Amino acid sequence: MFDGSGRGDERHSRTLIHVVMPFRIESFIARRYLHGAQGQAEGRGFLRLITWISVGGVAVGVAALILALSIVRGFSGEIENKITGFAAHVQVQSIRDEPLRDATELKTLLENQDILSEVAPVIQEFILLRRSARDVDGVSIWGTNRVPSFIASSLAAGTDSLTTESGGPGIVIGASLARSLNVKPGDRLTAFSVQDAGGGMNQAPTIRQFRVTGIYESSLADFDDLYVFTGLQEARDLLGYGQDQVTRYDIRVADGVDYVDAANRLDEILTFPAIARPVTEIYRSLFAWVGLQESIIPLIISIIIFVAAVNIVGTLLMIILEKQRDMGILAGMGATSRMRRKIFVRLGLFIGLSGVILGEVGALILAWAQLQFGIIPLPAEAYYMSTAPIDLSAIDFLVVAVVTLGLCVLSSWIPAKVAAKLNPIQAIRSR
Repeated sequence: MFDGSGRGDERHSRTLIHVVMPFRIESFIARRYLHGAQGQAEGRGFLRLITWISVGGVAVGVAALILALSIVRGFSGEIENKITGFAAHVQVQSIRDEPLRDATELKTLLENQDILSEVAPVIQEFILLRRSARDVDGVSIWGTNRVPSFIASSLAAGTDSLTTESGGPGIVIGASLARSLNVKPGDRLTAFSVQDAGGGMNQAPTIRQFRVTGIYESSLADFDDLYVFTGLQEARDLLGYGQDQVTRYDIRVADGVDYVDAANRLDEILTFPAIARPVTEIYRSLFAWVGLQESIIPLIISIIIFVAAVNIVGTLLMIILEKQRDMGILAGMGATSRMRRKIFVRLGLFIGLSGVILGEVGALILAWAQLQFGIIPLPAEAYYMSTAPIDLSAIDFLVVAVVTLGLCVLSSWIPAKVAAKLNPIQAIRSR
């Protein structure tokens, strides 16, 4: 067993340590350091406090990042739902910015496409809307067979009917416009149009009167101020459109169909001057703004996790400093430098794992509280909604956990190498 070179003693010690601790001793010691880390007698609880501060730092970073990703995804989804609720997924219109002619034939062509679920004719132009001599505003009148479902679900007063109870022409307007004109359901508004169907100007304005049947509030201030809805025939009469003319067709695609791809496919079958435009192109600035939020906010919040992972380096170095004697004893019992390195790599992993579990549970609790009570308010005039939306995704939880644990393990590598290089004799004599 012994060959006089000391190798037999080393092999004997290695055998001894594995006999005494037949299970994975590295994980056992790492868990002991995590749950019962103590420093010297004069500051026994300080090392434990620092360890749990590291765990807390990881937990805060994980919770913040998951919530940020969930809010940004929810925000993006809400904005997209509201915009597509107004403007559908694809709009087919004239590239010349004039009414589409032969609208019936075009509608038949569109309805024969299996990628589309709904084709709705729209007549839309700018007009003046007058309540009194002082209450006058410029709006975009939107003639349709029925108001978009999003508007119907956003009613603050009245109904979504485009006709009055007596069968007269009705109009549905936004809440901010209603406040500006000082009107409520049942009040009369006068519409003035000086345009004709060819895009020119009439010498004498066309005048029509409408009754307010409903008031909607979508939180999209620019839309609530601008768009008013009435029946397709009423808009046609006011704007001087022919019976086979429309401004555009609003199209909803079938489930599972990408509307950008749908617009490209429609462009291939449409004849000049008709073109198909996806909603992302029509409201490009809004979607670009949402994309900016999606790219920057998670990146900024990710710094919290990075700082927490780097903080693990200092924590592990402090533990190594306090546990030099332990490392020396383990080395004397046959623990190799690789085993000592594994102890601190696994300690970093356990710190990260504890932080991930606490952070993800905390994120779930906060997300539930936000969904139930709206504890994070938003200025509606800036963000188009009054509370921060939440859209939780299992992918976020998985990716954040994997990345965080990877950073924690990488951060523990330097302290682990320091522990592996400790001289056993000097370590034992250090106390």
